[in-house]
Amino acid sequence: MEADRGLLQARIGYRFRNRELLERALTHRSWLEGRASSRQEHEDNEQLEFLGDSVLGFVIAEALVLRQPAAREGQLSRWKAHLVSATHLHRCALELDLGQYLMLGRGEDRSGGRERRTLLSDAVEALIAALYLDGGIDPVRRFIEEHILKVNPDLDDVTQDNNQKVDLQSRAKALGLPNPRYSVVAEEGPDHAKVFVVEVRLGEQLASQARASTKKVASLLAAKQLLEQLENEPV
Repeated sequence: MEADRGLLQARIGYRFRNRELLERALTHRSWLEGRASSRQEHEDNEQLEFLGDSVLGFVIAEALVLRQPAAREGQLSRWKAHLVSATHLHRCALELDLGQYLMLGRGEDRSGGRERRTLLSDAVEALIAALYLDGGIDPVRRFIEEHILKVNPDLDDVTQDNNQKVDLQSRAKALGLPNPRYSVVAEEGPDHAKVFVVEVRLGEQLASQARASTKKVASLLAAKQLLEQLENEPV
């Protein structure tokens, strides 16, 4: 276990003075189930996850403002939402191979917990909190720079991906319509070449469907089509 922790510390470029903080950041509550401890509720990583979420949000916001001085608030918010999302943090955790270091209960381990999105994204936040408590904000900034921001550095692509959904929601609000509702209405083709059909609806009358190889792309295409429909046929 010590060798494993040493390898992780080498990967993140930081050696903990208080090793217990690192152990706690990597301890899922399932590990403690059935183990006698007078402090059991304080030995898993949930409180660290809570702190890490706030520290991550602050450092990401700071980095975006410094890097993008001309960006508007809405654009900064979209970038931040992507970078702190469970989907992005899961990708970062996989890059670090963080799952192999987690302390999980047997059932959680057998059910694929070491690759589960929510569990891994929570562990990234807990690790950030542990870095902050052990070394202050500077190692956190270095970690986020190397392992959060660089996993997807092209923020222009993030803005393009998000704008269609954001613009559709803004357009719906301006027209007094309910928020867009997205749903997968069909899955076509074999498992190795599946195509998803996603529908977006505004109320009962307005809807659009699109097909793509991922649900995300299909939903973006559907949003784009519905936006064009609203422009061509104003409500």
